[in-house]
Amino acid sequence: MAWSKEQIHLMGTVIDIMIEHEEPTILLNNCVEELKCYEKMFSANSQTSELMAINLQAGKSEVKVHRNLFELIKLGKEHSLPVDSHLNIAIGPLTQAWHIGFEDARVPEQAEITSLLKKINPNRIHLNEANQSIYLEETSIDLGALANGYIADLMVADLKRKQVTSGMINLGGNVLVFGNPPNENRDEWYIAVQVPEQSQSKERFLMKVNDKSIVTSGVYERVLKKGNQVYHHIINPSTGYPVDTDVLSLTILSDKSVEGEIWTTRLFGKKAEEMIKEINQTKGIEGIVITKTMSYLSAGIKQYL
Repeated sequence: MAWSKEQIHLMGTVIDIMIEHEEPTILLNNCVEELKCYEKMFSANSQTSELMAINLQAGKSEVKVHRNLFELIKLGKEHSLPVDSHLNIAIGPLTQAWHIGFEDARVPEQAEITSLLKKINPNRIHLNEANQSIYLEETSIDLGALANGYIADLMVADLKRKQVTSGMINLGGNVLVFGNPPNENRDEWYIAVQVPEQSQSKERFLMKVNDKSIVTSGVYERVLKKGNQVYHHIINPSTGYPVDTDVLSLTILSDKSVEGEIWTTRLFGKKAEEMIKEINQTKGIEGIVITKTMSYLSAGIKQYL
């Protein structure tokens, strides 16, 4: 058995895959091809993706989609509907208007934002379970808050079906590990949680995990600078502007990577204390919240530090 690693630039991010297998090179090549297929399915920035086909038919006709895309849209809508959720997969019109992280990023006028806020209701997304098809009223879907985690979970499940017993996927900062780490002297994977430079917290976090996902969302990841103003990429679906918060990052530990994506997005925009309270009340997740002045830990996270 041998360890092998592959790094590729795809879906607008850096992806690292490391596995232990008798024929790792063949499997890693397969992973690269799978990632290209997923990009063609889930991308909101490609005119030829399956997701874009849905968006282009908004207000016109329903679109039959691959079961994976249907499943993720269904999951995303479910978590977009709670009134206190900051996750909204119908936020596409707003994220496209701001487009932070891309060369054409800009600050929309207030009138434009006011108009777009009327279009981002997740109830405009209609699911036809029998046909596995999607119909949109005048809006567009953006799965950027969920797709990386969902893809990582699909890839790990596929690798396990191919008898890969140990590995790691780092999909743009979404880390998912399974089996034993390559260091024979350790029984657990050691994953560092980034502490943003702006934080005055003295704490540093090293998580020791097996068969877990670690997802971190932060306001430092992608920004737009206009004059003296800095706008980050996490848009508040209630205001149409980047979230106003002193929270720099939120890390969620979970079994599935898509769960981490869901909860980092659902919670980002709330106060740190509210985030930790909700994490403590939600089965299957733990978390770390880092603000400009301090860090907050969920009740069960210390066993992993």
